[in-house]
Amino acid sequence: MTASQSGQPEQPCYVNRELSWLTFNRRVLEEAGREDTPLGERLAFLTIYQKNLDEFFMVRVGALKHRIPLGEQARDSKTGWLPRQQLDAVLEAVRELSRRRDTVYEMVRKRLAEEGIRIAALSDLPPAQREAAENRFRREALPALSAMAEAENTMSAPPDRALCAGAVLEERGARRLVILPCTGCPRLFPAGPGTYVLGEELILRFLPRIFRGSRVRERFLLRITRSADVDAAALRPGDPQTVEQWVKRRGELEPVRLELSRTPEPETLELLLHMVGAQRCGVFVSRTPLELSFLQDIRASLRRRPDCFYPRHIPVVPEHCAAGGSWLERVLKKDLLLAYPYESMEPFLELLREAAADASVDSIRITLYRLARNSRVAAALTEAAKNGKAVTVLVELRARFDELENLAWSRRLAEAGCRVLWGLPGYKVHAKLCLISRRAGQKAQLITQIGTGNYHEDTARQYTDFSLITADPAIGRGAAGVFRALARGQTPGPACAPLLAAPRSLARGLLAEIEEEIQRVRQGLPGYIAAKLNGLTDREMMEALIRASRAGVRVELIVRGPCCLLPGVPGWTEGIRIIRIVGRFLEHSRVYRFGRGAGERMYLSSADWMTRNLRRRVEVAVPVRDGEVRRRLGWMLDTMLQDSCQARQLLPDGSYVPVKVQGVDSQTLFCRQAEAARYRQRENTAPEGLFRERAAPGVPHVYRQEAFRYGRQDEGKSDQRSDYVRRTEQLD
Repeated sequence: MTASQSGQPEQPCYVNRELSWLTFNRRVLEEAGREDTPLGERLAFLTIYQKNLDEFFMVRVGALKHRIPLGEQARDSKTGWLPRQQLDAVLEAVRELSRRRDTVYEMVRKRLAEEGIRIAALSDLPPAQREAAENRFRREALPALSAMAEAENTMSAPPDRALCAGAVLEERGARRLVILPCTGCPRLFPAGPGTYVLGEELILRFLPRIFRGSRVRERFLLRITRSADVDAAALRPGDPQTVEQWVKRRGELEPVRLELSRTPEPETLELLLHMVGAQRCGVFVSRTPLELSFLQDIRASLRRRPDCFYPRHIPVVPEHCAAGGSWLERVLKKDLLLAYPYESMEPFLELLREAAADASVDSIRITLYRLARNSRVAAALTEAAKNGKAVTVLVELRARFDELENLAWSRRLAEAGCRVLWGLPGYKVHAKLCLISRRAGQKAQLITQIGTGNYHEDTARQYTDFSLITADPAIGRGAAGVFRALARGQTPGPACAPLLAAPRSLARGLLAEIEEEIQRVRQGLPGYIAAKLNGLTDREMMEALIRASRAGVRVELIVRGPCCLLPGVPGWTEGIRIIRIVGRFLEHSRVYRFGRGAGERMYLSSADWMTRNLRRRVEVAVPVRDGEVRRRLGWMLDTMLQDSCQARQLLPDGSYVPVKVQGVDSQTLFCRQAEAARYRQRENTAPEGLFRERAAPGVPHVYRQEAFRYGRQDEGKSDQRSDYVRRTEQLD
């Protein structure tokens, strides 16, 4: 790793963004390989790993390939690497990951066999079972595949990420290469009780029958991944046709990866590369099935086995929201913080529904980035427009891979009478902001919701996010300033204070907060910075954190995804600690904390500390002004920083290792607290032993309950109790 090209002193504390992201996906794969991860969840982690890697190639590798011709102009600002150097390092790292993936898949396959579910090769089956699978294939798949093979499209390039069969056919002494998509063929064919054969293996077996009159000289499976790196900034907001054409172009871009089930003959490989337009450096030969979606079907078959899954968690309506009455009136009296998925999105949905029907509500303004298929948010907005409210909806059409879905929603909302904005030229609107304007007599009331995640009911059950709902007049005026700017086609400016908004004031405000902590240390006071992020890649923010560390400020970060800053580097980042948490829920919330105690400042935001968020998007951060909400957020952040089960700590060499100190599984504890709140709501008292072990001293009951996975390294250490657990019991 080298210094930047700006002439600054060399700082050996940066790592390449792409390589850092790959360590995140390796962590996902690690969960699939853990014996103590429930079997059904191991299958889910394997499919998540593949989906993540597919998108990484489509977006990040695609972008690297497009930057190669730029040479010196496109050096990595952290490491100084050229795009070609980055691409070579990425491909080498992915090959190592692929070998690990092959090992994990075999481990999972053996574990499935122990549970009576066998994914078998045809050659490993006894004759009766092999014949059963083949007969079913003849009935269900062979006719359609034979008809497809007779069509001319067998010579065309395969669709993006589609599983295909490749064959070299010999006809009258001449050879030709054909590619047959496996579209429509079931992935799993029963071959006996609990035994399955993959459909693609049967396709390879029956290629001579599919291509009658030809001799099959070679056969293999293949799958290509195409670049999706189309310049979103070039899109003109308000032009749906451009968006549709842009999405269509994805399927026509160059391949960035070619996966094969076996290595073809050299001349066949050259012909294949020429046919699909791929490069040899992007070829990966895999022992694992090339497409893993069939694991979801196997996972579904395990649903009757609760021990094969994490304990079911149903998001809970918080205790302070459980009482009846108007949501609008309750928020006017007290700020509301929702922590998804431990707590339900229902209070916000009910608030929106109530606002749609309340005669005192004049307007609703909201930004939408992604929506659920049957969105109750969209239904409430539609109802509000029908009831005569002024409903303004900014729909970001450039939400990657959801562009057409968002385009459809924008049309539906416009047809319902909503005023639909299409975004800003050159900037994605990624802020999660809703503003309800209401009148009480002659007094105007503003109710603002600011979230760290999308208005998506499904992901609110899977992603950890925070949602703050407040009637603070200053925050409401700031939110109104954001919407006024967006309505004019401008980025938000000073009028949105006390909110910090990218691209104009967020980075500047965060840098000022970091500098304030540095000044506190220089005055002999303790300095502290903590943040929970999905990514840390912005050079200016990292340099500020380095300055803070060198000045003596204590810095603690939770960074789920790419993190280009290396902690613990002598003389540079010794005061910085960075961990990553990967568990049953996707860590998605963004929280910033500066200082502790009386002078503490805390923010919730939709923005990571990445260049794209701080410079090329419209993002919003809200100061948490309510003391009770701030204390709760601080406690949850402290809890995650003490995670020792799902957390891994980043070392100065760029590797991640398990946290060795005693702590907790933060996600499970938050689930446990939510369940306790549900009991209290129903019975006004927690059942015996819900929080603590009363029959015997030692580790609290929550650590040892069979239904919940807690600190694995803590089991059996009944004479030890962490300060964290004691504080939790006191809080409860």
